[in-house]
Amino acid sequence: MKLTKERIVDAGMAVFAEVGYHNLSMRQVADRLDAHAGSLYYHVRGKDELLTLMADRVCRQAYDTGTAALAALPPDTTWRDRVEAQAATLRRSIQQHPGGALLLAESPGVLSSGGLSLMERLLRTLLDAGLPTVHCGIAADILLSHVTGFVLQEQNQPPAPPPVSAELYTDLCAEFPLIMGELIPRIGQDEKFTQSIRLLCTGFAALVPGVSPAAADDGAGSTAAAPPPTAPPTGAARPGPPTS
Repeated sequence: MKLTKERIVDAGMAVFAEVGYHNLSMRQVADRLDAHAGSLYYHVRGKDELLTLMADRVCRQAYDTGTAALAALPPDTTWRDRVEAQAATLRRSIQQHPGGALLLAESPGVLSSGGLSLMERLLRTLLDAGLPTVHCGIAADILLSHVTGFVLQEQNQPPAPPPVSAELYTDLCAEFPLIMGELIPRIGQDEKFTQSIRLLCTGFAALVPGVSPAAADDGAGSTAAAPPPTAPPTGAARPGPPTS
């Protein structure tokens, strides 16, 4: 099969998911393609350019799916809904690429047009919401970093909480009642993500001139109501009761 830049990026993404940022090499990518390492350099100048292309693929896909999601929103959509749509589509796009969160987290200096497009659109959304320019850059950074970190945690979680003995479970409940008890709701990852974005938006809204703290806190402007936290416990792995 003909060697192309797209195939090299495909192979790079696959190798990256296995070995990570620092261990990725052009030779490993060439081996995945059953090609000589030197032949890759006709299409990609080196590891740095490959990482840029890989990051750009993830970000470009997120931008395109975000564009479709924003276009589907109703005319009376608020800025909070637009932020939520952008965050949700970015999360889903990163999830579709094994190692995608690690790629974005470990290569912050990579300059990709897709990443810049995501930031530009998010900045415009925040500016149109009335957020002062002095806060917009920080707010956008917080949002994008939160999404990346959230998916990174998701992709590195064990499939189930660690097993514990009955004695250890009792001790944990006594020492960490808030973590182990029922006072703090255990909600699913999707709902946790949605609520986290809304909490960030509440904080940003408080910075908008003329918005009272009460209006910022009550979620005014969001057309989507949060469902009750009845999802099965996921997220941070809290040891469950011992099983016999």
